[in-house]
Amino acid sequence: MTPPPAVPAPPAAHGGRAGHSGPARPPGPPRPDGGSAPPAARAGLALTGAALCVLAAVLLGFAASLTVVGHLQHARDQQVGYDDLREQLAEGTAPVGQRGNDGKPLPLGAPVALLDIPALGVHEVVGEGTTSGVLMSGPGHRRDTPLPGQAGTAVIMGRQWGYGSPFGRLDTLARGATIEVMTGQGKARYRVSGVRRAGDALPAPSGGSDRGRLTLITATGAPYTPAGVLRVDAELTTPVRPGPPRERRNGWIGPAEEALHGDNGAWPAVFLWTLGLFLAALTAAWAHRVRGRWQTWLCAVPVLTVLGLAVAGAATRLLPNLL
Repeated sequence: MTPPPAVPAPPAAHGGRAGHSGPARPPGPPRPDGGSAPPAARAGLALTGAALCVLAAVLLGFAASLTVVGHLQHARDQQVGYDDLREQLAEGTAPVGQRGNDGKPLPLGAPVALLDIPALGVHEVVGEGTTSGVLMSGPGHRRDTPLPGQAGTAVIMGRQWGYGSPFGRLDTLARGATIEVMTGQGKARYRVSGVRRAGDALPAPSGGSDRGRLTLITATGAPYTPAGVLRVDAELTTPVRPGPPRERRNGWIGPAEEALHGDNGAWPAVFLWTLGLFLAALTAAWAHRVRGRWQTWLCAVPVLTVLGLAVAGAATRLLPNLL
């Protein structure tokens, strides 16, 4: 009897048992989500994604800080400063010199005066100091000059474009316009005598114990690209108020309070907020791979936005104080 013919073995299936021969299939291309990428590549993608998140958050934070958010912050700080100054005026404890009612030096940002320029619609609380951080809240009084209403030249600086732009139209102030400043000694009234730019002649000294002057300072140039400094001089038309002895004379302030200077003391805050933002971005990149896209962004976007605004706000203090 003839044996039946041998039946050929079926071809080995993909992923068949060991011992079956067959052509090896080439590995498939890496998945779009990077699941088949080596650990080094995945770490590089996470770092790249985190860096892009940080860059986007900082850029958006800068745009918001110098526009909408900055104006809202200015309005809030003005309201708080106005309430504090009004209470001090009512109680007779408003500052009249370099020290407060408690005998201590006035802290930066402490409200010292209320500035009114009717022709421009300006009604602003003036803080003590002229650093970039102080001028985010409104105009600032240069600390090495007397307070308005006293003998000598009082100097007040304000921003031209950002954070409420209180001095945005200062260059349109006409000669003879009235400026009023309320301090702890009462209301002082000034009459504008001229507007000065770089190269213009300086006014005559206001020397003498019976004369007072006010100089308002802001920036000139295209928005956020200052080209110089604008000064408005005004002469005191009300009686000079007596001022307490000044322990520090003109010129003792640091570079951060000069016109068009930034505050280098903001670097530690910039570093810490940036570190926090980068760590949050790394966490978001990791969660994107583990938890999914929409769940990650719903949680990460608010956190990254707040940290981006914090970084931008701290970094803005490094920019010229009159922007």
